[in-house]
Amino acid sequence: MIAMILAAGRGERLRPITDEVPKALVEVRGKSLLERHLDNVRAAGIDSVVVNLGWLGEKIAERVGSGRAFGLNVIYSPEGENILETGGGIHRALPLLGREPFVVINADVLTDMPLPPAGLRESDVAHLVLVPTPAHKERGDFDLDDGRVVDNARPALTFSGVGVYRPAFFDGCEAGRFPLAPMLKAAARAGRLGGSLYEGLWEDVGTPERLAELNRC
Repeated sequence: MIAMILAAGRGERLRPITDEVPKALVEVRGKSLLERHLDNVRAAGIDSVVVNLGWLGEKIAERVGSGRAFGLNVIYSPEGENILETGGGIHRALPLLGREPFVVINADVLTDMPLPPAGLRESDVAHLVLVPTPAHKERGDFDLDDGRVVDNARPALTFSGVGVYRPAFFDGCEAGRFPLAPMLKAAARAGRLGGSLYEGLWEDVGTPERLAELNRC
């Protein structure tokens, strides 16, 4: 299985920190989020990682390089100034991700969760890891029912930013900027989205205040 780490975003909510540091290189207790994810990927037995680059992407490439220091082969998918959002970024990287299911990780979360296995039910296009909705968020994204992701009116769980996808999930998509969330909701409504719940360490490092709190722990 190949992993992709989404690291292209501007990190608007983390400004002014991200005016000079890409959000993936923001540090929690002396280690960047991206380096934590790379270590976790290697621990899962994965040796190839695609990292998309956008805002200050050259700093990420300079820090990580070929990935050899992490025991990985890191390939970059540059987006330049035209950052493509989650869906568009994954779609652009598809030629680098192979024909089998691949795992995608949002760079701006802090977690120790084991990566989900690559196996998907035959009819499923993806598998999402959900977490309890944090207190700072007004509502969740989805619910779970016997291993199925459900899109309902009062969702109690939040998408962790970690999921496994079939390349075919992006069939019919056109190159360019587009979000992933509407596609996930449509797949949930069609009954084609598997899911699991993780209740361990998971934090959305989304604001300077939350980052400061994590660094005090």
